[in-house]
Amino acid sequence: MNAAATLGPIDAPPRNDRVVELDGARIRRAIRSRRRYRYVQPRVQREGLGWLVASPNCSRNIDPHGGEIPVAWLVPASQNCWLLHKRDHAQGCWVLKSAGVTLAQALRELCDDPQREFWP
Repeated sequence: MNAAATLGPIDAPPRNDRVVELDGARIRRAIRSRRRYRYVQPRVQREGLGWLVASPNCSRNIDPHGGEIPVAWLVPASQNCWLLHKRDHAQGCWVLKSAGVTLAQALRELCDDPQREFWP
């Protein structure tokens, strides 16, 4: 699944490879402190200009077999600002949840998830 293809081009500034990898490490570390489904290991990988978070669907609400589903896509938008997307599984597309937030703010929203928008 190519998340970038569903949204079209995003005009993000070029980023240093070391910075990009540090972003990935920050996302992986933050995901370990999430509130929902702490007993599964989500996967964080590069996707387009950002990072895809995919997780086994333990509730089986989306995948009756508990297979891996995409739950979030984080994309750097501009200097210290990020876009946070949630997956609309019924429509099969990404939906922008937050824009212009810091990575820390986006991760807090993703990990807390009081409305179960990311971790169905």
